[in-house]
Amino acid sequence: MQMLAAVSRLRRFLQEGNPFARLGALLLLALGWLLSPFCWWNDLVFNLPLAWGLGKLLALANPLWFTPGLVLGYWGSNVAGILLMQSSAMEIFHDSDKPRRRARELLIGLASSTLYSLVIVFLVKLEILHFPQIG
Repeated sequence: MQMLAAVSRLRRFLQEGNPFARLGALLLLALGWLLSPFCWWNDLVFNLPLAWGLGKLLALANPLWFTPGLVLGYWGSNVAGILLMQSSAMEIFHDSDKPRRRARELLIGLASSTLYSLVIVFLVKLEILHFPQIG
């Protein structure tokens, strides 16, 4: 039943309203997917160059900040992707009868992204997930 309601909302979103708002929401959804960890090839093309750039920028102030900047940039680009996907999905699928609570949506997105990151770190620490060996 919920799937039918979601399909109905998607259909209504695509047929009604401002076409620029629809296009914007769909573009943010696509950009979010490209930055998120759900896109398997995004690291090489998007996330690592963004992370490297932040690391280099921070290294201008202090060379020791490159690695923390790289990690922060990588994590931040993945979190930004999840938040963009969530925000645009909420725009597409929200019930128009109810007002949106954007601050609550943002907090839920940040919490779920952080939880996702912690689960990955936990799985790596337990050696369930392994990093590929280089060399």
